Amino acid sequence: MKKISFILLILAMAALGSCRGGSGDEIISQELNGEEQRLENAQRIDTTLLSFVVSSDTLQAWEEAFDTLSADAWMLVEGSTGMVISSKNADERRYMASITKVMTCLLTLEHGHMDDSITITDDVLVTKDSRVRRGDKYLVSNLVREMMLQSDNDAAYALAKYVGGDTLTFYGMMNEKAAYIGMNGTHFANPNGMPNDNNYSTAHDLVVLSRYCMADSAFAEIVGTAFMDIPLLDGRHLPSQNTNALLEKYDGCIGIKTGYTRQAGCCLASAAKRDDVTLFLVLLKSKSYTSRFTESAILLDHGFQMIDKCTARWK
Repeated sequence: MKKISFILLILAMAALGSCRGGSGDEIISQELNGEEQRLENAQRIDTTLLSFVVSSDTLQAWEEAFDTLSADAWMLVEGSTGMVISSKNADERRYMASITKVMTCLLTLEHGHMDDSITITDDVLVTKDSRVRRGDKYLVSNLVREMMLQSDNDAAYALAKYVGGDTLTFYGMMNEKAAYIGMNGTHFANPNGMPNDNNYSTAHDLVVLSRYCMADSAFAEIVGTAFMDIPLLDGRHLPSQNTNALLEKYDGCIGIKTGYTRQAGCCLASAAKRDDVTLFLVLLKSKSYTSRFTESAILLDHGFQMIDKCTARWK
């Protein structure tokens, strides 16, 4: 039996439970268009499905085992069903650091023209740790990659200015898109996640955003790239290693974004696929650069192992 059978089983159980509850709602509408289906899939988060196949004692034992993790909040979800496999403080607001750039990337892909050129100007040079320099010229498609692979803060400001015309307009676009996706615990106040009390989200909301974005093949290609020589229009190239170490160190990792500030701690949004199963994980405020990767791997391993065990149970 393939793992997809497990997913179908869970959906069938959920549908049965829904009928018993008298709601009459269908899990998946057959009449939705492509964007509506994408949005519904992203928003589908179900905290009850796991109880159909796992005992309450087992669930409690799992959660107790995860008490040793340093992360302050997380949510781990199976991608097809939205089944929550594990979570901690998932609906509590936390700073998201450079996971913010996921929204900046999404809006650039949706509103920008990838063959346009962008010149880096003084007004977008706001940090000291960026690799873009005044006068550098990029294609939009390559500056987006620079931002996402290197987590380049000034590249994010340049893209925000390009897409919105000015940064304040872009922040409005970010919050409008967040509301559209259903990120009700989120507010964006800059394009890169630098410390700002008004730039926050939740693990739940960032899982919804991750699932929505990964349905875009262009987005998925960018965040799944481990290394790229990013060209400038003057012929130079910037060797760029993705800051997400799991892309090369975790079997099946396909994205998506790291984050770190002192305010937010070490953060990581992850997606991993094995066989027919895709897992999405957002981990916030882990204690160190290394622990965000090791703790994410622990939770992802748990997710795949849980699905294997549940599948075996129903063979």
